[in-house]
Amino acid sequence: MKNIAHRYRYSLILLRELVITDFKLRYQGSFLGYLWSLLRPLGIFVILYLVFVRFLKFGADIPNFPIYLLLGIVLWNYFADVTNGGIGAIVGRGDLLRKLNFPKYVIVLAGSFSALINLFINLGVVFVFMLIKNVDFQWHGLLAPLVIFELFLFALALAFFLSALFVRLRDINYVWEVFMQGAFYATPIIYPISMLPLSAAKILLLNPVAQMIQDLRYLLVTPQTPTISSVYGNEWIRLIPISVVIFFTILAVWYFRKNSPRFAEEI
Repeated sequence: MKNIAHRYRYSLILLRELVITDFKLRYQGSFLGYLWSLLRPLGIFVILYLVFVRFLKFGADIPNFPIYLLLGIVLWNYFADVTNGGIGAIVGRGDLLRKLNFPKYVIVLAGSFSALINLFINLGVVFVFMLIKNVDFQWHGLLAPLVIFELFLFALALAFFLSALFVRLRDINYVWEVFMQGAFYATPIIYPISMLPLSAAKILLLNPVAQMIQDLRYLLVTPQTPTISSVYGNEWIRLIPISVVIFFTILAVWYFRKNSPRFAEEI
């Protein structure tokens, strides 16, 4: 028991230091520093708002659509940060892996927690806008942390899987970049899902990220948000994206544990 306690105590200390280092390095050398964690999603929001809301008139039938749009951008950016950062996490720490013996999962966790800090900062900005626009807070908004945890778990699982896969297959970086570009437009972030035919909406909402974004919009912004349950008319259908998250989590843990003993040799 003492050995187990010592092992995880060492991992937690290392995780804390890596999270602090990773968060500092994100904005090292930039003039505005940590302000970029706020300005980047806001800048993207302004561009998309002008194009899709002002000019193309998206979301006219959705209350508080600007906040609805901003929340989607913030959640997608978090998912992209965790998965894109996870790809090169192990390879980027190759020198450290060859010199020290420590749990390899700590490296991927550090990047994920660093991105999680950014997510909470950005969600704080979203809540400020919600207060300014007098968005009604509903009691079911208390369920939002559960959906955020689902998003964290799914992004982390993909980060573990991609980081281990990238050690052997360096082309995965380019493949994932193209995939994420397509996934951004295939996820109802910049357009309301009500614009799509019912059959297309049903397919898109089986994507766990789309399901999570819509659920959080429903919980925090407006109950008029279509969710996977309302589109299908069945609460049990929610188990499909949740099962996808569980499947990828198990797969990622198995694949990472299987390959992690050889990381130092293969990098």
